[in-house]
Amino acid sequence: MPRSRFRPWSPGRLLSALLLGLGIGTASLADEISMDTTEQRIQPCLACHAEKGINLQSGFVPSLHGKPAGYLFNQLMNYKDGRRHHRGMELMVRNLSPEYLQEIAEYFAALEGDYRAAASEPASATLRERADELITRGDPARDVPACIACHGERLTGAEPHTPGLLGLPSHYVAAQMTAWRSGRREAAEPDCMQAIAERLSSEDIYALSRWIAARPVPDDPQPLAEPIADLPMDCGSIAMPES
Repeated sequence: MPRSRFRPWSPGRLLSALLLGLGIGTASLADEISMDTTEQRIQPCLACHAEKGINLQSGFVPSLHGKPAGYLFNQLMNYKDGRRHHRGMELMVRNLSPEYLQEIAEYFAALEGDYRAAASEPASATLRERADELITRGDPARDVPACIACHGERLTGAEPHTPGLLGLPSHYVAAQMTAWRSGRREAAEPDCMQAIAERLSSEDIYALSRWIAARPVPDDPQPLAEPIADLPMDCGSIAMPES
């Protein structure tokens, strides 16, 4: 394994920040834990982002396994720079270097997830039809592109910056879309997801979140190896540090 780029904090201080920020630990406890390898250092992340067991119907925590490293790096930088907000995540990354965050992103991108069975679909046929419309055709009248136009026909994302949508809890999807619509969540400019979310109704967001959680993850959930050509909108991103 190449020499680690983890530098800013000692392992004990890193875990202390997370545990203390979440109110579930003490500095002395964290200082006693040895974290000499990448796998050991990632354990604080896995305390929430477990390999499996996420409730797709009502959970709030996304799986990070297998998502494009560029996307994961951007989200970590968004927490660091104040574009995304979650107390535990902000405490964990605020003093970490971009090189450190890149290593975390690359680690999770190389993992394979293990997903629960799909959640139940919306009971309303109207909601199911609306979600299918937004996923496959979009809403031209509101200038909303189809989800598959950016996230791929299988909705498994594309390298280097587009995440897959399947296997995400419905409550998490709804919360993120609502955060974008309200301006609580942001990304590098141009923030295409915020522009899209602002054009969706609350009913649209509910329908999409339930539809996405109800779709089974394919046997091969890997993102497309190349970016999707002719994207309907320009989306900003932060470049990862050069190796």
